[in-house]
Amino acid sequence: MKRLLLTGAALAVASPALAQELNLYNWGNYTSPEMIEKFEAETGIDVTITDYDSNDTALAKIQAGGHGFDMVVPSSTFVPIFIGEGLLMEARPDQMENFAHVADRWRDPEFDPGRRYTVPWQWGTVGMSVNKTDYDGDINTAAIFLDPPDELKGKINVLPEMVDVMSLAIYYHGGEQCTQDREVLSEVRDTLIAAKPHWLSIDYGTVEKMANEDIAASTNWNGASMRSRLQNEDIAYGYPVTGYPVWSDNLAILADAQNVEEAKTFMNFVMDPENAAMLSNFARYANGIAGSEEYLDEVMASAPEINVPEQFADAGVDAKTCPPEAMQIYRAIWTEVLQ
Repeated sequence: MKRLLLTGAALAVASPALAQELNLYNWGNYTSPEMIEKFEAETGIDVTITDYDSNDTALAKIQAGGHGFDMVVPSSTFVPIFIGEGLLMEARPDQMENFAHVADRWRDPEFDPGRRYTVPWQWGTVGMSVNKTDYDGDINTAAIFLDPPDELKGKINVLPEMVDVMSLAIYYHGGEQCTQDREVLSEVRDTLIAAKPHWLSIDYGTVEKMANEDIAASTNWNGASMRSRLQNEDIAYGYPVTGYPVWSDNLAILADAQNVEEAKTFMNFVMDPENAAMLSNFARYANGIAGSEEYLDEVMASAPEINVPEQFADAGVDAKTCPPEAMQIYRAIWTEVLQ
């Protein structure tokens, strides 16, 4: 009897260890279900995904604590903020087996020197999605949402990502990234306030809305625009010639993660070329993993949303983290726009 009791007790202790789990906090509609299924099948780790719609939303939730998440996918402009506030674990992905696959461009980024905290998830651009049946003019301009043509008024969506929208508006007025020039920012503020009555929405989920023609134009991320075009051939993606952000999103483990080893396993997993390609084939963005090209869908190779046309390449600006003083001004303007 005593032996049976000991065996039962041992089983009771062992059972929780068998129930491995991982809680991922990520942008909505951004994680390949196929890749997650593969990860769960290979590791026995159950993954739960919770969505957010902006970097500010994710940061505020994690700052508040008690969230229960193990991993997050902040943009490069927010990674230094997460690190500076002690919100990320120094997981040393640079020492993981699959780090050898990280492309040279992304191995030692300014926002995470040496990749001590993060690994590449996906990267892309911010531009304009337009339905060509509603508008046959120039789509390579931020004027589409800042000074809307009559045929698009009341049919425009704007992403709820402050940094992206502010950057497009600042470049439109000739300003530089992270500018604190009051004259430029005054023009930006006035332009956004004047344009807002002509917007239909400030919303995140554009893929189906563009494809279904619920909106005719939107500030947008390139992959989301491509996904819309694959459902509706009338959708086109424009690169504002006055300047547009080039961004990257990065997978990190939170400092208060409860499932650390599972998180490290996932971090190494997404650096495998075939797995990185699954992310790109789902969300339609480029990734930072060398060798993933051979696993990408054929449509990715020639997509104008992924392969920036040569005439617009120089207008792209690699997104950087702006100083707190600039961010304070931007948030004041953005808050006024949202009112």
